[in-house]
Amino acid sequence: MSFSREHFLTEAKRIIDFCQERKVTVRLLGALAFYHHCPRYNYLQDTLKRVFTDIDLAARSEEGERIREVFKALGYQEDMEVRVLYGTGRLVFNHPNGLHCDVFLDCLDFCHVIPLRDRLDVDFPTIPLAELFMEKMQIVKLNEKDIIDTIMIIREHGIGEEDTEIINAKLIARRCAQDWGLWKTITMNLDKVSQKLEQYRAQLREEDYEDVTQKIAAIRRYIEKEPKSLAWKMRSKIGERVKWYKEVDELPQA
Repeated sequence: MSFSREHFLTEAKRIIDFCQERKVTVRLLGALAFYHHCPRYNYLQDTLKRVFTDIDLAARSEEGERIREVFKALGYQEDMEVRVLYGTGRLVFNHPNGLHCDVFLDCLDFCHVIPLRDRLDVDFPTIPLAELFMEKMQIVKLNEKDIIDTIMIIREHGIGEEDTEIINAKLIARRCAQDWGLWKTITMNLDKVSQKLEQYRAQLREEDYEDVTQKIAAIRRYIEKEPKSLAWKMRSKIGERVKWYKEVDELPQA
């Protein structure tokens, strides 16, 4: 069963409001978070034919049982196979109407690990912009919908060293400077976004194209000038001879 964007947004708000009333911390991520955080430019998801498939949330592992209670009260059923196979890192809930919700606990653990638990109080109702950016840019096999979301969030926000309506490029650079693999994937994906931006140029206003191009360059400058850790330097000597990321098919999938 397919749902409209408005249905996804309404249901996400219902879940987050219900959790907030019960003092359970959850934050939106994924395509809906990008849409919410980009009120001026979320039309780009329509222009570039972005579709929604589920609701993604982040939370803290110590609140796992309370989250289960919340979703049960909201009419969802937990996917017990995910619970048995993958433990406490991820919860999956399904509604009888066909709606699907993922809850990631403490971090995103896909091609690379993106810590979340200590940053969940920085923004509301989504995870912070820097983490939204890294959520997409840590994907090695980046697809078109991920690129669309990335272009949109870059167009909407400034680039800097804080979190309030700014993509915190300083934080992104620090994470990359500690982890050569993450650095490799993010810089590789910035190239892919730039290449795709050229393909989208006819569908975008020239000012949009120029703005995103300049901001990608700004993020790169932050990453390049950040002092690299000893671990980063040692791993960089090995380079691509050893795989620097986890394959998607090695990861827990709902």
